[in-house]
Amino acid sequence: MTALPPSPSVDLTPAVIQRVREGVAMAQNPTVRRHIAQDLEALSAMASGRADGRMSGRFRRWLLRRFIKAFFRVQIENPQYIPTQPNVLAANHLSHLDPFLILAFVPPHPYYYILGDARTLYNKRWKRWLLGWARGVIPLERWWKEEIAVMAAAQADRPDLVDLAATIQQSVPNGSSIQQMRQIDQAVQTILGRGDGLMIFPEGRLGEREGQMHPLKRGTVLYAMRSGVPIVPVAIIGTKELYFRKRLTLRFGPPVSVPHQARPKRQDIDAALAQFEQAFAALLPANYQDPPGPKFLAHWLNHLFW
Repeated sequence: MTALPPSPSVDLTPAVIQRVREGVAMAQNPTVRRHIAQDLEALSAMASGRADGRMSGRFRRWLLRRFIKAFFRVQIENPQYIPTQPNVLAANHLSHLDPFLILAFVPPHPYYYILGDARTLYNKRWKRWLLGWARGVIPLERWWKEEIAVMAAAQADRPDLVDLAATIQQSVPNGSSIQQMRQIDQAVQTILGRGDGLMIFPEGRLGEREGQMHPLKRGTVLYAMRSGVPIVPVAIIGTKELYFRKRLTLRFGPPVSVPHQARPKRQDIDAALAQFEQAFAALLPANYQDPPGPKFLAHWLNHLFW
């Protein structure tokens, strides 16, 4: 049996276990597998200098902006910090709406590629249609924290989860593929080197509360340091709970410059990460509360963007 990483603190409620079952089904879904394979092939094409068949950035923005504005009101804060040069655009993560929201309101150049969890990017038919058509996806395949918790519980005191845990081990890529990580790293260097941008969610998972973030992963800093581009933080406010005509906010922050190092040193990575975390903390709202009033279409919209 594959060794498990430390088990995260997850309350394995029936709803959480159901989400895990749905995630496993996505990992086994032939359509999802085909989209992941197509995206990985596009990454290989980029790394070898071939075109990756992406759509026009201007048209992608127009399409997403019309879609987002049909349901929500969007406020942009600090637009002077919206980048126009290659960068790593890093955001907190409250909803699967987040990458589409950002793409709808940043300029078409640089053209952003989304680095994100493959199953949540392709778990809905409309997402598969849109992203399969537009391209611009860098899929990560890895175990979810809920899946790790299920496998740990199955090894401990939950015999009812043994079959599910075995299916996760057998069917869900755990993120340890060296070949795939090299493929992604080469694609990121190509994307940033040719003048495009990378969108990343450095928490590595959805946040649990507005205004709070999980510890940030080092990958954001590593990609920026290796490519010699700044990190631009953007705080997403209001997407944890969605409803019709809710006001959502994108709050951009000043770019965080990091030293350009082909082989970043650990002390420089840690220093840049601390600087990045401090810049993010300054953007997040304190004591956020949803506006009072009716919340029309809340159930439908939250399910649509799950």
